[in-house]
This record gives sequence, C-alpha cells and structure tokens, in this order.
Amino acid sequence: MAKVAVMLASGFEEIEALTVVDVLRRAEIECQMVGFDQEVTGSHGITVKVDEVWSGSLDHFDGIVLPGGMPGAANLRDHEGLIQSLKEAHEQGKSLAAICAAPALVLSKIKMNKRYTMTCYPGFEEYLPGAEMQPHGVVVDGNVITGKGPAYAFKFGLAILEQL
Repeated sequence: MAKVAVMLASGFEEIEALTVVDVLRRAEIECQMVGFDQEVTGSHGITVKVDEVWSGSLDHFDGIVLPGGMPGAANLRDHEGLIQSLKEAHEQGKSLAAICAAPALVLSKIKMNKRYTMTCYPGFEEYLPGAEMQPHGVVVDGNVITGKGPAYAFKFGLAILEQL
C-alpha cells in the first residue's frame, strides 16, 4: 500500500493540507503529516500536531504532497534538506503533488528533467518559466500533480488518490 507524506511548514494553507489528509485517510491510504516541528501553525492560526517530525529523508514515502499558503510554501522552498529529498524523490519517479504557491516556489527549485504541464495560484506562474502553464484547477502530468489553490483542494486530493 502507498505511503504519503503531507509536508507542513509554518504558515501552510490549512484547507489544502488537511483536505488531502482527510481524502487519503478515508480511502485507507497511509498518510502522514510531516513537519519540521511537533506542532505547526497554518496561515489561518490553526495549529496541527504532526504525525512525524522531519527526519531528513523522505525515502520511506511513495508520494509527497506540498501544500501552499504563505509563508508556508516559502518555508518549504527555503528548507535545503527538503529540496534535496524532493530532488531524489523525483529522480526515483515518486509522486509529487503541489498546490497553490507550492508548484511555483517549491517544485521550481528541484530542477525537474522535463517540461511539465502545471497549474498554480494566479500570479505565481513567473516562477515556472519552463512549465507549460494551464488555467485548470488540477493538472496531472505523469507523476506530478499540481493544483491552483484552496478552492480545488478536494479535487486535488482526489487526483492524488486516483494516481495512487
């Protein structure tokens, strides 16, 4: 059975993270909220106790989900260890899913090896000059799933579930 990490950094967008966790757990997919601290507070002041504190590796996961929100997506982008783990996960063909600002801020840092079709929160497209941008709410291109923003959180979660 697939095992998925939903990465939580301070300032994450709660609806984008928790909707995905809810969808995957209802489908009996092992889904762990992974944070850099035991408790992480989202962009709207909701504090979540994570299932797992970042160990420096994502090797034990089959898929990684990157919620947006500000400054959450920027905090994920600025964590060098996470970026290195995401590069390794991508090279291994693992599923990478990012929504809102995360496709632009985080996935742009891992230097993916092909031109992906993606979506992101409006106004962040400039961070993905090598991507073929789409106006759709959710875009799936191989092992990369991207979502436009909070309004698409449920559809994004279902796309992740379908890929698994």
